[in-house]
Amino acid sequence: MEKEILIFGHKNPDTDSICSGLVKEKLSKKLGMENVKAVRLGKVNKETKYVLDYLNLEEPGLVEELEEGQEVIMVDHNEFNQSVAGIEKAKILEVIDHHRIANFETSEPLSYTARPYGCTSTILLEEYKTRGIEISKEEAILMASSIMSDTLLLKSPTTTEYDKKALEELEKIAGVDIKQYGLEMLKAGTDLNDFTAEELISLDAKSLDKNGTKFIIAQVNTVSIPDVLKRQEELENAIKKEVESKGLELFVLAITDILNSNSEVIALGNRIDAVEKGFGKKLEGNRTFLEGVVSRKKQLLPNIDKNI
Repeated sequence: MEKEILIFGHKNPDTDSICSGLVKEKLSKKLGMENVKAVRLGKVNKETKYVLDYLNLEEPGLVEELEEGQEVIMVDHNEFNQSVAGIEKAKILEVIDHHRIANFETSEPLSYTARPYGCTSTILLEEYKTRGIEISKEEAILMASSIMSDTLLLKSPTTTEYDKKALEELEKIAGVDIKQYGLEMLKAGTDLNDFTAEELISLDAKSLDKNGTKFIIAQVNTVSIPDVLKRQEELENAIKKEVESKGLELFVLAITDILNSNSEVIALGNRIDAVEKGFGKKLEGNRTFLEGVVSRKKQLLPNIDKNI
């Protein structure tokens, strides 16, 4: 039996990582690649679980390490430090992504699609259309969920006209009130009560490296920043342990209000100056309020990265 080609998004997967992986599997099979399988590199969050439950789909299987020579397709990421253990030994057949390209190298040519869009699924929709492949209702909901998640219902500065047009097209196929569905999906992801502090800071955390300076930018969505900040002390204790165990210079936790499009950040480490310089604000009690900041990719990372 031919070995399966694994499709996966980044570690600490979000809705785009999981749903785009599932969509890419479905599209690949429609194109004749039967030996493909979507998997995940971490726990499915509550927002994504809402989508899977809505569609009555099972979670993709968990993969923690790759064998040498394993054939893979990467979606929603390209940086090796955000991927699975053993990725450097894998045979990467394809990448579909909407992030910066960094820490990425292969020994063989591959298919690489990168677009400056708000979501990986917007790119996948274009592939369906270019190849003349019919989109099912299930596929439309998966892609629409990804777009609404990554763009916060098209309110994030990462949103492009391509994302807006894609969501409009997908809503017609999905046959549901996308805005209402999307709001319920996002709200499902803001239920943080039963997470430990360690789980909260890892829910959506991206590991980054700038010239040997290791740092993490994590993000949690909420409808009440004050409610999350009631746990600041335990969150800081969890962050300190992460900084020490991973040899980090900086850990930034963004607590993002999805209704009012603002964030409060908690920052710890030797390089908190990168946060202060990046946003022109002093941290008080290890935190600061960032009005209008909701995007890690377009707002948090660029401002912090250029000051490290």
